[in-house]
Amino acid sequence: MAKNRRWAYFFGNGRAEGRGDQKELLGGKGAGLAEMTRIGLPVPGGFTITTEACAAYNQRGQSWPAGLEKEVRDNLLALERAAKKKFGAAKNPLLVSVRSGAARSMPGMMETILNLGLNDASVEGLAKASSNRRFALDAYRRLIMMYGSTAKGIHREHFETAFDEIKNTRTRRRLERPSDAKVLDTDVNHEELEELLIRFKEIYRRHGGQEFPQDPFEQLQGAINAVFDSWMADKATTYRRVENITGLSGTAVNVCQMVFGNMGDDCGTGVCFTRDPSTGECTFYGDFLINAQGEDVVAGVRTPLRLEELRTLMPEVYDQLEAMRVILEVHYKDMQDLEFTIERGKLYMLQCRTGKRSPQAAFKIAVDQATKPLLSASAANRLVKKRFLPKKYAAAAVKPIITKENAIQRITAADVERLFFPVLDPSFSPDELRRRQLGDGIGAVPGAASGEVAFTAEQAEIRAKAGATVILVRKETSPEDVGGMYVAAGILTATGGKTSHAAVVARGWGKCCIVGCDSLSIDYNAKRLTLNNRTLREGDAITLDGGSGRIFEGAIPLVRPQAPAEYDTLMEWCDQRRRLLVRANADTPADADKAIEFGAEGIGLCRTEHMFFDPSQPLRIRAMREMIVADDESARRRALEKLLPFQRDDFEGIFKAMAGRPVTVRLLDPPLHEFLPQHDNRAGQQAVADELNAHIRDELSTLSLWDSEARHALEAKRITINDIQRRVDQLHEANPMLGHRGCRLCITFPEILEMQVRAIIEAAVRCSEQGVEVLPEIMIPLSIDAKELSILVHRTRAVADSVLRESKSKLTYLVGTMIETPRAALLADSMAESAEFFSFGTNDLTQLTMGLSRDDAGRFLPDYLSEPPASGGADGLIKGNGPIFPHDPFQSLDAEGVGILMKMAVEKGRSSRPKLKLGICGEHGGDPLSIHFCEKVGLDYVSCSPFRVPVARLAAAQAAIAFGSKPRSGSIPKSRRKPKPTASAKANKKSPVKSKSTARLLRPTGKARTKPQKRRVLVTV
Repeated sequence: MAKNRRWAYFFGNGRAEGRGDQKELLGGKGAGLAEMTRIGLPVPGGFTITTEACAAYNQRGQSWPAGLEKEVRDNLLALERAAKKKFGAAKNPLLVSVRSGAARSMPGMMETILNLGLNDASVEGLAKASSNRRFALDAYRRLIMMYGSTAKGIHREHFETAFDEIKNTRTRRRLERPSDAKVLDTDVNHEELEELLIRFKEIYRRHGGQEFPQDPFEQLQGAINAVFDSWMADKATTYRRVENITGLSGTAVNVCQMVFGNMGDDCGTGVCFTRDPSTGECTFYGDFLINAQGEDVVAGVRTPLRLEELRTLMPEVYDQLEAMRVILEVHYKDMQDLEFTIERGKLYMLQCRTGKRSPQAAFKIAVDQATKPLLSASAANRLVKKRFLPKKYAAAAVKPIITKENAIQRITAADVERLFFPVLDPSFSPDELRRRQLGDGIGAVPGAASGEVAFTAEQAEIRAKAGATVILVRKETSPEDVGGMYVAAGILTATGGKTSHAAVVARGWGKCCIVGCDSLSIDYNAKRLTLNNRTLREGDAITLDGGSGRIFEGAIPLVRPQAPAEYDTLMEWCDQRRRLLVRANADTPADADKAIEFGAEGIGLCRTEHMFFDPSQPLRIRAMREMIVADDESARRRALEKLLPFQRDDFEGIFKAMAGRPVTVRLLDPPLHEFLPQHDNRAGQQAVADELNAHIRDELSTLSLWDSEARHALEAKRITINDIQRRVDQLHEANPMLGHRGCRLCITFPEILEMQVRAIIEAAVRCSEQGVEVLPEIMIPLSIDAKELSILVHRTRAVADSVLRESKSKLTYLVGTMIETPRAALLADSMAESAEFFSFGTNDLTQLTMGLSRDDAGRFLPDYLSEPPASGGADGLIKGNGPIFPHDPFQSLDAEGVGILMKMAVEKGRSSRPKLKLGICGEHGGDPLSIHFCEKVGLDYVSCSPFRVPVARLAAAQAAIAFGSKPRSGSIPKSRRKPKPTASAKANKKSPVKSKSTARLLRPTGKARTKPQKRRVLVTV
């Protein structure tokens, strides 16, 4: 053991050895008790055993480390001196509570034991000291039940059954209370409690294998061990896994002098919040009970009273508690969750911690604390005059207690997300929820969804068209499934992680999604699923909770939270403070509208391949497949000509939706095989062949019987299933991610690039002619070489300039590339000679840098993200522990690896082109930690799914505050409605040119850009 290691910290009588900023060491509860003591609040004395002691205990195979027992005994002596009582004495005994307290709040996960120190002798001393025998016996029965169930693992039901029998056979008869009337715990008198204690001791002896311990220190040791053991209990480890709580060494243990709220009608206990945790209103909110211990309030054994009623019952205590509310909220500058006890008219504070709140309340509290006082001047003066509230706290309480920057930093990504996703109705019975739970997976997209099970995308579309709400259940999804995914309310897959295909697409559409449900088994032929030995068939109802990853049988009511007015206020503050622009990944006009609604300042990624799968326009995918199976360039071009108007119309719709905002369109990226049914889908291949032959059937029907030559020529063009199979074989790749995709398709099939560029520029010209300002940016994916990129940029410009000459348009555009391979990052200086912008595609850049597949890594990544088995050091503590990766690299950017490549690309790219525009369009664009990295390395914008735009706006502001970045000058106006064309655009219908003021608004860093030779380029960064 290290000589200077300390296991326990004392607090009491106005002094505390610990501090409020030592949560990692003392746990949240211990740090709170120490801090309340330091600022002069009435806190019962006690001591906190550190989280390091818990780690050492578990490391040593559930035995105390050297020195801990001595420190516990020394601190117990100090507590006895402070309380002027002796632990377990037969006369006026000192009793203590033993409570857990981790650095992160884990409500209900670990253990608490009250009334430690009572035994057959001290219970009589307590009865005499309190002049209340019933109170003493009630405290003893609580100790035996809590100690037996917590320290010895005796099922609590044994004790509760015995208590119910006493109430129903003795108390009910004595009170002559009818069978349908409730008998409360407080109705049981001391004689009945004496009989109950005999039964409790027998239960303890029978199920615990020994007598209830009479030695107080033995009780204390057992209680401390129970709290230590609770850290590794299944429910606690599961909670940490679900909440992604890592890096903590254990729980602290708080040994605190017992104060009693159950000694009579001048006593009580309660739980309160300094503000309403549901609405955020600045009202003192909570519940309390007269003549009760703390566990009674949360256990629901009695109906609590509203905190406001304490004002009438104990007005002086209420005023003192009101002062505690003010002191703690001013001190911590946030809403606090408080526990208190009143013992014979004296108030004691037992706990304070940052209070959990609804997302609506989170925004209201943050905005109100930054703009409004906590108390009126008259209310503050009244508490000062009564000497409950020090003047310095009164002065702080009559004005805002935080700044706007504090308010921005207060809000979390989860607060924002939870505002916009349906959730399980909180009034639905928790017991019924537990009964219906089928299993769980990885919650990939927050919110909830309920609907009928469909096992194929086709079936999902059929059921949705018939009016049903559908949950698409697949082993895994692919681009072929997007039609079904689009119409589904929720998606459930057996494989994959939070950045798998299902998760990425669902997140973009704001659909509830659970992936990686390993216990899910699907029999597609029998149309049924099995989950933890329970079977459901197609059409049966299930409910998904994407926040927790839980799956439930049947339909459960859902509710959609409403965003409060304070949300808009705080997001405006974020927009005023941030430097990074925020764009959206959007593929359709509907996506673009949603992006604008959430405050996007442009589109950073428009994936053209997603446009081909619109189920309402089957001619799109038919033309695409016709191009793929074509044998020569001329046939491919004919097929692409059919696709051109569809793409042009889509781009036109997107440009109009994003009027005045930049739109980055990525050319075709996925390998061609993804557009055809694969080997295991013969029926699908036949359907494709029939689809492609439809025009032949139509033409044959117009021919006469004598047109044999024409009929023969048409028949020769017929495509068979063997033709489809042969093309699938030709396109097959061992690793498509590293194969013929992205810019490589455009090198091999330049006609694909030409069609897409023509569609983009023609759509932009049309919009310009209608008075809509358009800022197109054409992005070439997966480039790995400067010469390769130069060829494709030249081809892009040739097509684009040709269209502009034909239309006599002065439209400007940009051409850039995605940096999604390590080689592209390494050669960024030479790539920037051709590219006018870089967009980091961090999904693929992460895969290629780390050698991980985002679709398959979910099988083993949890092992890299969880705490490894303990390993001992010289002092027996766990050393070097913590997960291999602090975060899933597909959710939060791998700053140590991928981040180095990005930083290098930024520096190299700007060394060649100083005003190079830089953004990110991978899934990381909506992740707060990744956005902080983007701010640090100087990107100009981030791009994410529309539903993550508010999170990105918040995170960008928080990053600017963290790094001290100056807010950008000017801002694209935010609107929850689709913007109308500007007056200047209307005035220049024939050939609109951007005004200088507009250019300034669109400039992320306020810098002018370099104009390449012989090019008309957009004068923005």
